[in-house]
Amino acid sequence: MPTDRRAYNRPYEGPHNEHVAFPLGGIGAGMVCIEGTGAFSHISLRHEPHMFHEPHIFAAISVANADGSRTARLLQGQVPKWKLRLPGYCDGARDRPFGLPRCREVAFDAKFPFARLDLRDPELPLTMRIDAWSPFTPGASDDSCLPVAGLEYTFRNTSSRRIEAVFSFHSRNLIADPQQWPAPKNPPVQSVGRADQGFVLRQDPLPDRPWAEGAVSISTDAPDVAVNPRWFRGGWFDSLTMVWKSIAEGSVINADPYPDGKASPGGSLYVPIELNPGESKTIRVRLAWYVPISHVREGDGRDDPPKTDTPLIPPLPTHRPWYAGRFESVGAVDAYFLKNYDQLRQASKTFADCFYDSTLPPEVIEAIAANLTILKSPTTLRQADGRLWLWEGCYDKSGSCYGSCTHVWNYAQAICHLFPDLERTLRDVEFNEDQDATGAQNFRSALPIRPNTVHHSAADGQLGGIMKVYRDWRTSGDTAWLARLWPKVKENLNFCITAWDPNEEGWLIEPHHNTYDIWFWGPNGMCTTFYAGALKAAVLIGEALNDPQPRYAAILEKSKQRLEQDLFVDDYFIHRIQWAGLKVPDPVANPDANETPEAIELLKKEGPKYQYGTGCLSDGVIGEWMADVCGVGSVLDQSKVRSHLLAVFKHNFKRDLFGHANPQRPTYALGDEAGLLLCSWPRGDKLSLPFPYSDEVWTGIEYQVAAHLILSGEVDKGLQVVRAVRDRYDGLSRNPFDEYECGHWYGRAQASYSLLQALTGQRYDAITKTLYLRPQMTGDFRSFLATATGYGTVGVKDGKAFVEVKHGTIDVREIVLKEP
Repeated sequence: MPTDRRAYNRPYEGPHNEHVAFPLGGIGAGMVCIEGTGAFSHISLRHEPHMFHEPHIFAAISVANADGSRTARLLQGQVPKWKLRLPGYCDGARDRPFGLPRCREVAFDAKFPFARLDLRDPELPLTMRIDAWSPFTPGASDDSCLPVAGLEYTFRNTSSRRIEAVFSFHSRNLIADPQQWPAPKNPPVQSVGRADQGFVLRQDPLPDRPWAEGAVSISTDAPDVAVNPRWFRGGWFDSLTMVWKSIAEGSVINADPYPDGKASPGGSLYVPIELNPGESKTIRVRLAWYVPISHVREGDGRDDPPKTDTPLIPPLPTHRPWYAGRFESVGAVDAYFLKNYDQLRQASKTFADCFYDSTLPPEVIEAIAANLTILKSPTTLRQADGRLWLWEGCYDKSGSCYGSCTHVWNYAQAICHLFPDLERTLRDVEFNEDQDATGAQNFRSALPIRPNTVHHSAADGQLGGIMKVYRDWRTSGDTAWLARLWPKVKENLNFCITAWDPNEEGWLIEPHHNTYDIWFWGPNGMCTTFYAGALKAAVLIGEALNDPQPRYAAILEKSKQRLEQDLFVDDYFIHRIQWAGLKVPDPVANPDANETPEAIELLKKEGPKYQYGTGCLSDGVIGEWMADVCGVGSVLDQSKVRSHLLAVFKHNFKRDLFGHANPQRPTYALGDEAGLLLCSWPRGDKLSLPFPYSDEVWTGIEYQVAAHLILSGEVDKGLQVVRAVRDRYDGLSRNPFDEYECGHWYGRAQASYSLLQALTGQRYDAITKTLYLRPQMTGDFRSFLATATGYGTVGVKDGKAFVEVKHGTIDVREIVLKEP
């Protein structure tokens, strides 16, 4: 294990600040990251990821010295050494301002959605601080989806003399798409224009590429700002050379755009500052952007027009962001941000103060907050009609695995509590556009959202969706919404029974697709616990709507028996592989023609590839966890559930991975790092080709298991797993705000939010107006609580439960405090 462990929920300094990149922007609106050094990178404004995109955009300070000379620095720390070794950097990183003087030291701290950077340089008689933020208020979905970011630069004079300085902010025209336009034959027109106390970087659309259009506004409310939208035009390094000259000389340049209509490479703001000894001044810079249409289109919707012969021009319509349906231009976005800046900032700060006003373990607070950044990353999109749509994560230059994937987003428990109105749009799509007349549900949604051709269903995703319907109803209190979905829910569950449990035996026996991207043959603990949870949720919904479901109740009883009597062996739940005697053809007797001869021989020996058999699966009782966090309640004997979780911890949790063989995707955890394996075979009968990913470590599953251990009373073991994750994402080798799996900012990692539920046992029921608490700790505590109508702090003080509302309202008629 690493010995230089950083304290949780504390600033990132020194080597721990090497890989920090903190997302700024609105939910589904694009992202600009501020790094731990103060650099801006990962600029992704075009509704798809542009990882490591780091054009010339920076702030600087130039200070007049007592002898008449000047000292100038970028308001950034030193360039991390790893950036000098990235692919293509043998060209000297000519498109990045790495060679400009910058501050000696910087420390980064985050209190989501705020980041704070403290910069130090012995040559400057100033303390320097950057506060970066973007609006985020639970329940205020529209304000939290704005394509904006705020940057606040604060300077304090630490000398005994009066200081004259010039603050400046500079940017190339970064709205150009770094993927679409590396060397275009017909480039779109770019321009830099003046705005009110700022400048606008623009790119015009083309007739065959309307998505080329975009604009970024960079402005300040400093009254004495000078704006230069006309950088020097020339070859080689002329533009940046002249920008640095202006900084070094302390120039304050005010100019108009070039009259010849030709584009400036970029624009600058200059604000003169005078500070008496001990005096401070803050300059606020606003970023706003507007890309009203994209070229992103996913899925096989039934309204596709004829295929085009030009692959660069996808058939329309394509994704259009929510903000383009509300604002007509980047100027309108910036005007709204300027008018509401103080209110939006205060609302975001009220949330941050409330969230961090907690006595829960710091590693838990850090894990939850770090993964809230997923909502500000390109993983999340919100289309013009307000509905949410999600990638699984982000590859470097495209989304990873399209379509609000139901089995991945089963794990995520943050959106449903923080923005339940957005979460319910996911259910509406799943049970309408993505579900056919038979009840089969496509586990991937099309974008733009439209009826999608069902290629196959995913058992864990489809069954998990039924539990989420129950959760979202109890969270919202909207019984009319539930009643509208109920016929679809029954069709859905009936399909699951017919397709995977045709004899109504209580387990999934026919081949069923799942989150490991394969089909399980035969009953197993993982998917059958999803089945049991969905059946119980459907029984509860039927009772609430006066539509009893005795069939579901009968199968539920059988499911409980099958799980506890047939799938629980010794100390954990297993997978009984079965491939003969099913509705589908026997794969051993009828092998796929595409299989290799050696694969056919293995098939005859071991049965279908990619199963887990008697393995100890970390997800082996995940349906129980989901039933608990969705408010459905447990199904199984809790002593058996706890036994399984203890077996998972014993066999799958590794304090280091030196001796672990992983031929799959190893960088999630390796070497001296700790992690929870997806599966192990403690009985020594590992299949030759077990399911893909089985040897890997996924943070979403680690958090799911950690939360379930805590719910089962094993708090210390659960926290050990959490600490293993956050020790890997500590800034030394990975970005603490980007827990990746199949892509950056991977959605499954928002399982971390369930740690809050696990430790406190909190659940607010909007139907009965009851707040439930079942803390897994003794004594007094404080914790964040979010509901559909407001948020605040809940806890226990002097043995009595309490709730303090900080925003909105929470109608609590009864608090039920239970023993764990």
